[in-house]
Amino acid sequence: MLFDFADLPPREQYKLMVSTVVPRPIAWVTSRSLDGTINAAPFAFFNTFGGSPPVVAIGLTGRPSGVLKDTRANIEATGEFVVNLVPYELAEKMNITAGEFGPETNELDMAQLTTAPCDFVTVPRIAEAPVSLECHRFMLLDIGAGSQLCLGRVRAMHVRDELVLDAERHHIDTPKLDLIARLHGTGWYARLSDMFQIGRPK
Repeated sequence: MLFDFADLPPREQYKLMVSTVVPRPIAWVTSRSLDGTINAAPFAFFNTFGGSPPVVAIGLTGRPSGVLKDTRANIEATGEFVVNLVPYELAEKMNITAGEFGPETNELDMAQLTTAPCDFVTVPRIAEAPVSLECHRFMLLDIGAGSQLCLGRVRAMHVRDELVLDAERHHIDTPKLDLIARLHGTGWYARLSDMFQIGRPK
């Protein structure tokens, strides 16, 4: 069946995209407002888009009212953010931070999470997260309908010690991260539990 996106309203385009482009990693973004308020929110339009320079991309959607969501407003104002990755054990706490709270609310307090300082950005990372990427804003691209594509240059990465197999060779125990990913519809997620390996043709 052909779905012509030119004939579909935005909501139906969204439904088709999120139900087929799966699984999608989750960027659990911490940011800071100019007055120092910390914000945390998960984003499922996220991935890495380069190794040299190391770049991540996050899709920032707007509110129907046109008012900027806190993450976008903070990144525009400060140029800094942290991408924390979400393990299965923190899925419920991540979900709490997805709620619609006012800009004065610290979602990390709501989810009973703690922060740890970063080395190169003023934004804190989520201490419980297995991996955190310190990012500087590289580019913000308006893509229409109040949405933006945020490109961040990764300045540094924090990985929990027990998840590092070989620090000198930069080998990480990826399965042990136990990360979750976003799937289709409301509230559906996937867990990295079934893997296979295929060698490249020579």
